[in-house]
Amino acid sequence: MNLDKKKVLVLAPHTDDGEFGCGGTIVKLIEARSEVHYVAFSSCRASVPAGFPDDVLIHEVKAATKILGIPPTRLYILDYPVRQFAHHRQDILEDLVKYQRLLNPDLVFLPSVNDLHQDHHTVAMEGIRAFKQTTILAYEMPWNNIIFSTQAYVKLEQRHMNIKLEALKEYKSQAARPYASRELVCGLAKARGVSAGADYAEAFEVVRLTL
Repeated sequence: MNLDKKKVLVLAPHTDDGEFGCGGTIVKLIEARSEVHYVAFSSCRASVPAGFPDDVLIHEVKAATKILGIPPTRLYILDYPVRQFAHHRQDILEDLVKYQRLLNPDLVFLPSVNDLHQDHHTVAMEGIRAFKQTTILAYEMPWNNIIFSTQAYVKLEQRHMNIKLEALKEYKSQAARPYASRELVCGLAKARGVSAGADYAEAFEVVRLTL
């Protein structure tokens, strides 16, 4: 499957999930003139670290997605309470159906159904329901995945990684998280690149492939 001129939807349960899971792929898609839309379901106000304003992640995701090349008009920030998505499952599904009708994407990125975080799992399951006839790739978040099948790879070059890393730097409120280290992000991409025969890569589970 080529990446040229696709309409793409990235589903991020929380701001920054899309950048971690498929940030390099987003850069490559936009480089190939694909139209990328990004939905963040929560700005995680209840879990913002002390010392930051509770809306800091809204500003950070706007800055990060701009660096990736996503126009502000294609960024959608919803307000579901962090760690409580399961209680809002039907509302989330209805939002997803709305985006399916509005955008009718060719390709959807979402978390793995095996993701241990309750919010990630909810978005994954409802996303599969909402996009029943769409190609779906699940992105990798190894700190949440006990099981992850590396069934597809997107090869990346240094320039794609550089932009991904610059985008992630915008999340200053998340810099202390163990998974936010440059070494981990680059090491994972390098390991996946070895598997894919490239300098770097991002790996995905194939949920559905329509050719």
